[in-house]
Amino acid sequence: MDCSREIEGKQVHDPIFINNNNKSKMNHHHNKSSSPQPRCIYVAGPVIVGAGPSGLATAACLKERDIESIVLERSNCIASLWQLKTYNRLSLHLPKQFCELPLMGFPSEFPTYPSKKQFVDYLEAYADKFEIKPRFDQTVLQAVYDPTIRFWRVKCVGMKGGEETEYMCRWLVVATGENAEAVVPEIEGKEEFLGDIRHTSLYKSGEDFRGKKVLVVGCGNSGMEVCLDLCNHNAMPSLVVRDTVHVLPREMLGKSTFGLSMWLLKWLPMQLVDRFLLIVSWLMLGDTARFGLDRPHLGPLQLKNLSGKTPVLDVGTLAKIKSGDIKVCPGIKRLKRYGAKFIDGRTENFDAIILATGYKSNVPIWLKESEMFSEKDGLPRRPFPNGWKGESGLYAVGFTKRGLLGASMDAKKIASDIKRCCEAEAKHHPMTTFTRSLLPATQSSSSN
Repeated sequence: MDCSREIEGKQVHDPIFINNNNKSKMNHHHNKSSSPQPRCIYVAGPVIVGAGPSGLATAACLKERDIESIVLERSNCIASLWQLKTYNRLSLHLPKQFCELPLMGFPSEFPTYPSKKQFVDYLEAYADKFEIKPRFDQTVLQAVYDPTIRFWRVKCVGMKGGEETEYMCRWLVVATGENAEAVVPEIEGKEEFLGDIRHTSLYKSGEDFRGKKVLVVGCGNSGMEVCLDLCNHNAMPSLVVRDTVHVLPREMLGKSTFGLSMWLLKWLPMQLVDRFLLIVSWLMLGDTARFGLDRPHLGPLQLKNLSGKTPVLDVGTLAKIKSGDIKVCPGIKRLKRYGAKFIDGRTENFDAIILATGYKSNVPIWLKESEMFSEKDGLPRRPFPNGWKGESGLYAVGFTKRGLLGASMDAKKIASDIKRCCEAEAKHHPMTTFTRSLLPATQSSSSN
Protein backbone atom coordinates (compact mmCIF):
# COMPACT_ATOMS: atom_id res chain seq x y z
CA MET A 1 0.00 0.00 0.00
CA ASP A 2 1.11 3.60 -0.73
CA CYS A 3 1.24 5.44 2.62
CA SER A 4 1.17 8.86 0.97
CA ARG A 5 -2.23 8.19 -0.64
CA GLU A 6 -3.68 7.42 2.77
CA ILE A 7 -2.19 10.58 4.28
CA GLU A 8 -3.51 12.66 1.38
CA GLY A 9 -6.99 11.27 1.92
CA LYS A 10 -6.86 12.24 5.57
CA GLN A 11 -5.68 15.73 4.71
CA VAL A 12 -8.70 16.24 2.45
CA HIS A 13 -11.33 15.07 4.93
CA ASP A 14 -9.93 15.18 8.47
CA PRO A 15 -9.39 18.50 10.28
CA ILE A 16 -6.41 17.04 12.12
CA PHE A 17 -4.49 16.79 8.87
CA ILE A 18 -5.62 19.96 7.05
CA ASN A 19 -2.57 22.01 8.06
CA ASN A 20 0.02 19.35 7.23
CA ASN A 21 2.61 20.31 4.64
CA ASN A 22 3.83 18.10 1.82
CA LYS A 23 7.34 17.54 3.14
CA SER A 24 6.69 14.01 4.36
CA LYS A 25 5.19 13.10 0.98
CA MET A 26 8.21 14.36 -0.92
CA ASN A 27 10.56 12.39 1.32
CA HIS A 28 8.40 9.33 0.90
CA HIS A 29 8.48 9.47 -2.90
CA HIS A 30 12.24 10.11 -2.91
CA ASN A 31 12.87 7.05 -0.70
CA LYS A 32 10.44 4.99 -2.70
CA SER A 33 12.52 5.40 -5.84
CA SER A 34 15.74 4.38 -4.11
CA SER A 35 14.70 1.41 -1.95
CA PRO A 36 11.71 -0.92 -1.45
CA GLN A 37 9.14 0.49 0.98
CA PRO A 38 7.50 -1.62 3.68
CA ARG A 39 3.85 -2.49 3.37
CA CYS A 40 1.88 0.16 5.27
CA ILE A 41 -1.27 -0.57 7.27
CA TYR A 42 -3.51 1.98 8.95
CA VAL A 43 -4.93 0.74 12.26
CA ALA A 44 -8.14 2.31 13.53
CA GLY A 45 -7.53 1.16 17.10
CA PRO A 46 -4.41 0.66 19.22
CA VAL A 47 -1.38 -1.41 18.33
CA ILE A 48 -0.24 -3.57 21.25
CA VAL A 49 3.36 -4.80 21.20
CA GLY A 50 3.60 -8.08 23.10
CA ALA A 51 1.20 -11.02 23.46
CA GLY A 52 2.03 -11.94 27.02
CA PRO A 53 -0.51 -11.73 29.86
CA SER A 54 -0.25 -7.91 29.88
CA GLY A 55 -0.94 -7.55 26.17
CA LEU A 56 -3.79 -10.06 26.29
CA ALA A 57 -5.37 -8.29 29.27
CA THR A 58 -5.24 -4.93 27.49
CA ALA A 59 -6.72 -6.35 24.27
CA ALA A 60 -9.55 -7.98 26.24
CA CYS A 61 -10.37 -4.79 28.16
CA LEU A 62 -10.41 -2.86 24.88
CA LYS A 63 -12.65 -5.45 23.25
CA GLU A 64 -15.11 -5.18 26.15
CA ARG A 65 -15.35 -1.47 25.28
CA ASP A 66 -15.91 -2.27 21.58
CA ILE A 67 -12.41 -1.19 20.57
CA GLU A 68 -10.49 -3.50 18.27
CA SER A 69 -6.71 -3.69 18.47
CA ILE A 70 -3.81 -5.36 16.74
CA VAL A 71 -1.39 -7.40 18.87
CA LEU A 72 2.13 -7.89 17.52
CA GLU A 73 4.22 -10.74 18.91
CA ARG A 74 7.79 -11.62 17.96
CA SER A 75 7.43 -15.27 18.95
CA ASN A 76 5.11 -17.93 17.51
CA CYS A 77 2.80 -18.21 20.51
CA ILE A 78 1.17 -16.19 23.25
CA ALA A 79 2.97 -15.86 26.60
CA SER A 80 6.27 -16.91 25.04
CA LEU A 81 8.20 -16.32 28.27
CA TRP A 82 5.98 -18.82 30.05
CA GLN A 83 5.81 -21.32 27.23
CA LEU A 84 9.38 -21.24 25.93
CA LYS A 85 11.66 -19.84 28.63
CA THR A 86 10.56 -21.29 31.96
CA TYR A 87 11.43 -24.51 33.75
CA ASN A 88 8.99 -27.41 33.89
CA ARG A 89 8.23 -27.38 37.62
CA LEU A 90 7.28 -23.71 37.67
CA SER A 91 3.95 -22.76 39.18
CA LEU A 92 2.43 -19.45 40.18
CA HIS A 93 4.09 -18.13 43.32
CA LEU A 94 0.92 -16.33 44.40
CA PRO A 95 -2.61 -17.73 44.84
CA LYS A 96 -4.64 -17.78 41.64
CA GLN A 97 -7.05 -15.04 42.76
CA PHE A 98 -4.15 -12.57 42.66
CA CYS A 99 -3.03 -13.69 39.20
CA GLU A 100 -6.23 -13.76 37.14
CA LEU A 101 -6.63 -11.36 34.25
CA PRO A 102 -9.56 -8.94 33.97
CA LEU A 103 -13.01 -10.28 33.03
CA MET A 104 -12.19 -13.99 33.45
CA GLY A 105 -11.18 -15.96 36.53
CA PHE A 106 -9.37 -19.28 36.76
CA PRO A 107 -11.41 -22.49 36.57
CA SER A 108 -12.64 -23.49 40.03
CA GLU A 109 -10.99 -26.90 39.72
CA PHE A 110 -7.51 -25.37 39.39
CA PRO A 111 -5.37 -25.62 42.55
CA THR A 112 -4.48 -22.57 44.64
CA TYR A 113 -1.13 -22.34 42.85
CA PRO A 114 -1.70 -23.35 39.21
CA SER A 115 1.12 -25.09 37.38
CA LYS A 116 2.89 -23.69 34.34
CA LYS A 117 0.73 -25.80 32.02
CA GLN A 118 -2.48 -24.80 33.77
CA PHE A 119 -1.58 -21.12 33.56
CA VAL A 120 -0.79 -21.39 29.85
CA ASP A 121 -4.08 -23.24 29.29
CA TYR A 122 -5.85 -20.40 31.10
CA LEU A 123 -4.18 -17.81 28.85
CA GLU A 124 -5.09 -19.77 25.71
CA ALA A 125 -8.71 -19.96 26.86
CA TYR A 126 -8.61 -16.24 27.66
CA ALA A 127 -7.41 -15.38 24.15
CA ASP A 128 -10.09 -17.62 22.64
CA LYS A 129 -12.88 -16.10 24.73
CA PHE A 130 -12.05 -12.55 23.67
CA GLU A 131 -11.11 -13.58 20.12
CA ILE A 132 -7.61 -12.17 20.45
CA LYS A 133 -5.56 -13.28 17.45
CA PRO A 134 -2.04 -11.87 17.68
CA ARG A 135 0.08 -11.46 14.58
CA PHE A 136 2.92 -13.85 15.40
CA ASP A 137 6.54 -13.84 14.24
CA GLN A 138 6.49 -10.04 14.00
CA THR A 139 9.57 -8.39 15.48
CA VAL A 140 9.19 -4.66 16.03
CA LEU A 141 12.25 -2.89 14.65
CA GLN A 142 11.20 0.63 15.50
CA ALA A 143 8.27 2.60 16.86
CA VAL A 144 8.38 6.36 16.50
CA TYR A 145 5.80 9.12 16.83
CA ASP A 146 5.30 11.20 13.69
CA PRO A 147 4.17 14.69 14.80
CA THR A 148 3.36 15.67 11.22
CA ILE A 149 0.44 13.26 10.98
CA ARG A 150 0.05 12.69 14.73
CA PHE A 151 0.36 8.94 14.40
CA TRP A 152 2.72 6.29 15.69
CA ARG A 153 4.70 4.48 13.02
CA VAL A 154 5.45 0.91 14.10
CA LYS A 155 7.82 -0.87 11.74
CA CYS A 156 8.22 -4.62 12.10
CA VAL A 157 9.70 -7.51 10.15
CA GLY A 158 8.33 -11.02 9.71
CA MET A 159 10.64 -13.65 11.13
CA LYS A 160 9.86 -16.13 8.36
CA GLY A 161 9.73 -14.23 5.09
CA GLY A 162 11.54 -11.10 6.21
CA GLU A 163 8.77 -8.86 4.90
CA GLU A 164 8.65 -5.42 6.50
CA THR A 165 5.34 -3.90 7.54
CA GLU A 166 4.63 -0.48 8.95
CA TYR A 167 1.56 0.02 11.13
CA MET A 168 0.19 3.53 11.59
CA CYS A 169 -1.88 4.04 14.72
CA ARG A 170 -3.16 6.71 17.08
CA TRP A 171 -2.39 4.66 20.19
CA LEU A 172 0.61 2.48 20.98
CA VAL A 173 0.57 0.10 23.96
CA VAL A 174 3.96 -1.21 25.08
CA ALA A 175 3.30 -4.65 26.59
CA THR A 176 6.72 -6.27 26.22
CA GLY A 177 7.16 -6.12 30.00
CA GLU A 178 10.02 -6.16 32.46
CA ASN A 179 11.21 -9.63 31.43
CA ALA A 180 11.81 -9.33 27.68
CA GLU A 181 15.51 -10.20 27.56
CA ALA A 182 17.69 -12.44 29.73
CA VAL A 183 20.34 -10.73 31.84
CA VAL A 184 23.65 -12.56 31.37
CA PRO A 185 26.37 -11.07 33.58
CA GLU A 186 30.00 -10.82 32.59
CA ILE A 187 32.01 -13.13 34.84
CA GLU A 188 35.79 -13.14 34.64
CA GLY A 189 37.06 -16.38 33.18
CA LYS A 190 33.73 -17.38 31.66
CA GLU A 191 35.36 -18.30 28.37
CA GLU A 192 37.77 -20.64 30.22
CA PHE A 193 35.10 -22.75 31.92
CA LEU A 194 34.74 -26.08 30.09
CA GLY A 195 31.34 -27.03 31.46
CA ASP A 196 27.82 -25.99 30.49
CA ILE A 197 26.79 -22.39 31.25
CA ARG A 198 23.16 -21.50 30.65
CA HIS A 199 20.62 -18.92 31.74
CA THR A 200 17.46 -20.13 33.46
CA SER A 201 15.59 -19.21 30.26
CA LEU A 202 17.26 -22.32 28.77
CA TYR A 203 16.82 -24.54 31.84
CA LYS A 204 13.95 -27.02 31.77
CA SER A 205 14.62 -29.78 34.28
CA GLY A 206 17.21 -31.09 36.71
CA GLU A 207 17.09 -34.38 34.80
CA ASP A 208 19.79 -32.97 32.49
CA PHE A 209 22.13 -32.60 35.48
CA ARG A 210 21.57 -35.82 37.38
CA GLY A 211 24.69 -36.71 39.38
CA LYS A 212 26.44 -33.45 38.50
CA LYS A 213 27.76 -30.60 40.62
CA VAL A 214 25.90 -27.45 39.56
CA LEU A 215 26.52 -23.86 40.62
CA VAL A 216 23.39 -21.67 40.57
CA VAL A 217 24.09 -17.93 40.42
CA GLY A 218 21.26 -15.83 41.87
CA CYS A 219 19.14 -16.32 44.97
CA GLY A 220 15.75 -15.00 43.87
CA ASN A 221 12.67 -17.16 43.49
CA SER A 222 13.98 -18.74 40.27
CA GLY A 223 17.42 -19.53 41.67
CA MET A 224 15.95 -21.06 44.82
CA GLU A 225 13.47 -23.16 42.87
CA VAL A 226 16.05 -24.36 40.36
CA CYS A 227 18.21 -25.52 43.25
CA LEU A 228 15.28 -27.48 44.68
CA ASP A 229 14.58 -29.01 41.27
CA LEU A 230 18.22 -30.05 40.94
CA CYS A 231 18.08 -31.70 44.36
CA ASN A 232 14.95 -33.60 43.39
CA HIS A 233 16.81 -34.99 40.38
CA ASN A 234 19.82 -36.10 42.44
CA ALA A 235 22.14 -33.33 41.32
CA MET A 236 24.44 -31.55 43.79
CA PRO A 237 23.64 -27.82 43.67
CA SER A 238 25.42 -24.88 45.25
CA LEU A 239 23.82 -21.45 45.45
CA VAL A 240 25.72 -18.18 45.00
CA VAL A 241 24.32 -15.55 47.37
CA ARG A 242 25.90 -12.18 46.61
CA ASP A 243 23.42 -9.95 48.40
CA THR A 244 20.95 -9.88 51.27
CA VAL A 245 17.61 -11.59 50.71
CA HIS A 246 14.26 -11.93 52.45
CA VAL A 247 13.03 -15.52 52.60
CA LEU A 248 9.42 -15.87 53.73
CA PRO A 249 7.21 -18.96 54.02
CA ARG A 250 4.75 -19.13 51.11
CA GLU A 251 1.95 -19.48 53.62
CA MET A 252 1.57 -18.46 57.24
CA LEU A 253 -1.27 -18.84 59.72
CA GLY A 254 -3.18 -20.89 57.18
CA LYS A 255 -3.22 -18.15 54.57
CA SER A 256 -0.96 -17.17 51.69
CA THR A 257 1.73 -14.77 52.87
CA PHE A 258 0.89 -12.37 50.04
CA GLY A 259 -2.84 -12.44 50.73
CA LEU A 260 -2.30 -11.96 54.46
CA SER A 261 0.04 -9.03 53.77
CA MET A 262 -2.49 -7.32 51.50
CA TRP A 263 -5.21 -7.74 54.15
CA LEU A 264 -3.03 -6.39 56.96
CA LEU A 265 -2.02 -3.36 54.87
CA LYS A 266 -5.66 -2.27 54.88
CA TRP A 267 -5.44 -1.67 58.61
CA LEU A 268 -1.79 -1.28 59.57
CA PRO A 269 1.20 0.76 58.34
CA MET A 270 3.68 -1.06 56.10
CA GLN A 271 6.48 -0.96 58.67
CA LEU A 272 4.30 -2.73 61.24
CA VAL A 273 3.20 -5.36 58.72
CA ASP A 274 6.85 -5.98 57.83
CA ARG A 275 7.68 -6.49 61.49
CA PHE A 276 4.84 -9.00 61.80
CA LEU A 277 6.00 -10.92 58.69
CA LEU A 278 9.57 -11.13 59.95
CA ILE A 279 8.54 -12.35 63.40
CA VAL A 280 6.35 -15.11 61.96
CA SER A 281 9.05 -16.02 59.43
CA TRP A 282 11.62 -16.30 62.22
CA LEU A 283 9.27 -18.58 64.19
CA MET A 284 8.58 -20.78 61.15
CA LEU A 285 11.95 -20.78 59.35
CA GLY A 286 14.44 -19.82 62.02
CA ASP A 287 17.32 -17.40 61.60
CA THR A 288 18.18 -17.56 57.89
CA ALA A 289 21.45 -15.68 58.49
CA ARG A 290 22.82 -18.86 60.11
CA PHE A 291 22.71 -20.47 56.68
CA GLY A 292 24.27 -17.61 54.73
CA LEU A 293 21.03 -15.82 53.88
CA ASP A 294 21.33 -12.42 55.58
CA ARG A 295 18.23 -10.26 55.60
CA PRO A 296 18.18 -6.65 54.30
CA HIS A 297 17.77 -3.79 56.77
CA LEU A 298 14.48 -2.78 55.16
CA GLY A 299 11.46 -5.03 55.64
CA PRO A 300 10.22 -7.17 52.71
CA LEU A 301 7.27 -4.93 51.79
CA GLN A 302 9.23 -1.69 52.15
CA LEU A 303 12.04 -3.11 49.99
CA LYS A 304 9.56 -4.27 47.35
CA ASN A 305 7.86 -0.89 47.34
CA LEU A 306 11.10 1.09 47.02
CA SER A 307 13.21 -1.10 44.72
CA GLY A 308 10.87 -3.67 43.22
CA LYS A 309 12.94 -6.51 44.72
CA THR A 310 10.63 -9.42 45.47
CA PRO A 311 11.06 -11.54 48.61
CA VAL A 312 11.64 -15.25 48.11
CA LEU A 313 8.59 -17.34 48.93
CA ASP A 314 10.00 -20.63 50.16
CA VAL A 315 8.61 -23.82 48.58
CA GLY A 316 11.05 -26.24 50.25
CA THR A 317 14.48 -24.94 49.28
CA LEU A 318 15.37 -23.69 52.75
CA ALA A 319 14.95 -27.17 54.23
CA LYS A 320 17.46 -28.48 51.67
CA ILE A 321 19.88 -25.69 52.61
CA LYS A 322 19.53 -26.56 56.30
CA SER A 323 20.15 -30.25 55.59
CA GLY A 324 23.25 -29.46 53.55
CA ASP A 325 21.82 -30.78 50.26
CA ILE A 326 22.22 -27.26 48.88
CA LYS A 327 25.43 -25.39 49.70
CA VAL A 328 25.48 -21.60 50.00
CA CYS A 329 28.48 -19.84 48.45
CA PRO A 330 29.64 -16.21 48.39
CA GLY A 331 30.12 -14.21 45.20
CA ILE A 332 32.29 -15.52 42.35
CA LYS A 333 35.69 -13.91 41.88
CA ARG A 334 36.41 -15.71 38.62
CA LEU A 335 35.70 -18.93 36.77
CA LYS A 336 38.37 -21.53 36.05
CA ARG A 337 38.48 -24.44 33.61
CA TYR A 338 36.73 -26.86 35.93
CA GLY A 339 35.05 -24.65 38.49
CA ALA A 340 34.94 -21.33 40.28
CA LYS A 341 37.04 -19.28 42.67
CA PHE A 342 34.95 -17.38 45.23
CA ILE A 343 35.62 -14.02 46.85
CA ASP A 344 36.50 -15.74 50.14
CA GLY A 345 39.43 -17.50 48.39
CA ARG A 346 37.83 -20.95 48.13
CA THR A 347 37.96 -22.85 44.85
CA GLU A 348 35.50 -25.61 43.95
CA ASN A 349 34.90 -27.74 40.89
CA PHE A 350 31.55 -27.75 39.04
CA ASP A 351 30.16 -29.52 36.01
CA ALA A 352 27.69 -26.78 35.06
CA ILE A 353 26.60 -23.25 35.94
CA ILE A 354 23.01 -21.97 35.86
CA LEU A 355 22.54 -18.20 35.71
CA ALA A 356 19.38 -17.26 37.61
CA THR A 357 20.21 -13.62 37.01
CA GLY A 358 16.82 -12.41 35.85
CA TYR A 359 15.55 -10.41 32.92
CA LYS A 360 15.33 -6.84 31.69
CA SER A 361 13.19 -4.63 29.45
CA ASN A 362 14.11 -4.28 25.78
CA VAL A 363 12.05 -1.12 25.16
CA PRO A 364 15.04 1.22 24.51
CA ILE A 365 16.10 -0.98 21.58
CA TRP A 366 12.99 -0.34 19.50
CA LEU A 367 10.93 2.52 20.99
CA LYS A 368 12.35 5.84 19.81
CA GLU A 369 11.12 7.88 22.76
CA SER A 370 12.83 9.02 25.94
CA GLU A 371 10.21 10.97 27.89
CA MET A 372 8.08 8.13 29.25
CA PHE A 373 10.63 5.31 29.35
CA SER A 374 14.11 5.46 30.84
CA GLU A 375 16.83 4.72 28.31
CA LYS A 376 18.87 3.16 31.11
CA ASP A 377 16.57 0.35 32.29
CA GLY A 378 13.68 0.53 29.82
CA LEU A 379 11.09 1.10 32.54
CA PRO A 380 8.61 3.97 32.91
CA ARG A 381 10.21 6.96 34.60
CA ARG A 382 7.17 7.66 36.75
CA PRO A 383 6.68 5.15 39.57
CA PHE A 384 3.57 3.07 40.17
CA PRO A 385 0.69 3.85 39.93
CA ASN A 386 1.44 6.64 37.43
CA GLY A 387 3.68 4.91 34.89
CA TRP A 388 0.95 3.58 32.60
CA LYS A 389 0.34 6.67 30.46
CA GLY A 390 2.68 8.83 28.41
CA GLU A 391 2.20 11.51 25.76
CA SER A 392 0.74 11.31 22.25
CA GLY A 393 -1.21 8.11 22.83
CA LEU A 394 1.64 6.07 24.33
CA TYR A 395 0.85 3.56 27.09
CA ALA A 396 2.72 0.96 29.15
CA VAL A 397 1.35 -2.22 30.72
CA GLY A 398 3.24 -4.85 32.69
CA PHE A 399 5.95 -2.55 34.08
CA THR A 400 4.63 -2.05 37.62
CA LYS A 401 6.92 -4.59 39.35
CA ARG A 402 3.69 -5.85 40.90
CA GLY A 403 3.15 -8.92 38.76
CA LEU A 404 -0.09 -9.88 37.07
CA LEU A 405 -2.16 -7.90 39.55
CA GLY A 406 -0.39 -4.67 38.56
CA ALA A 407 -0.67 -5.50 34.85
CA SER A 408 -4.42 -6.04 35.18
CA MET A 409 -4.84 -2.69 36.91
CA ASP A 410 -2.99 -0.89 34.13
CA ALA A 411 -4.87 -2.75 31.38
CA LYS A 412 -8.18 -1.48 32.73
CA LYS A 413 -6.89 2.10 32.98
CA ILE A 414 -5.52 2.04 29.43
CA ALA A 415 -8.73 0.66 27.93
CA SER A 416 -10.84 3.25 29.77
CA ASP A 417 -8.57 6.09 28.66
CA ILE A 418 -8.58 5.05 25.01
CA LYS A 419 -12.37 4.67 25.13
CA ARG A 420 -12.62 8.19 26.52
CA CYS A 421 -10.38 9.48 23.70
CA CYS A 422 -12.51 7.72 21.09
CA GLU A 423 -15.71 9.22 22.45
CA ALA A 424 -14.19 12.70 22.64
CA GLU A 425 -12.89 12.39 19.09
CA ALA A 426 -16.25 11.21 17.77
CA LYS A 427 -17.90 14.18 19.46
CA HIS A 428 -15.50 16.90 18.38
CA HIS A 429 -14.22 15.46 15.09
CA PRO A 430 -17.08 13.44 13.55
CA MET A 431 -15.36 13.52 10.15
CA THR A 432 -12.48 11.41 11.49
CA THR A 433 -14.64 8.35 11.98
CA PHE A 434 -16.32 8.96 8.62
CA THR A 435 -12.98 9.29 6.86
CA ARG A 436 -11.71 6.03 8.33
CA SER A 437 -14.78 4.23 7.06
CA LEU A 438 -13.84 5.31 3.52
CA LEU A 439 -10.44 3.59 3.61
CA PRO A 440 -10.25 0.46 1.40
CA ALA A 441 -9.88 -2.86 3.17
CA THR A 442 -6.30 -3.16 1.94
CA GLN A 443 -5.42 0.14 3.61
CA SER A 444 -6.95 -0.30 7.01
CA SER A 445 -7.11 -2.93 9.69
CA SER A 446 -9.23 -3.04 12.81
CA SER A 447 -9.20 -6.65 13.90
CA ASN A 448 -6.92 -8.63 16.17
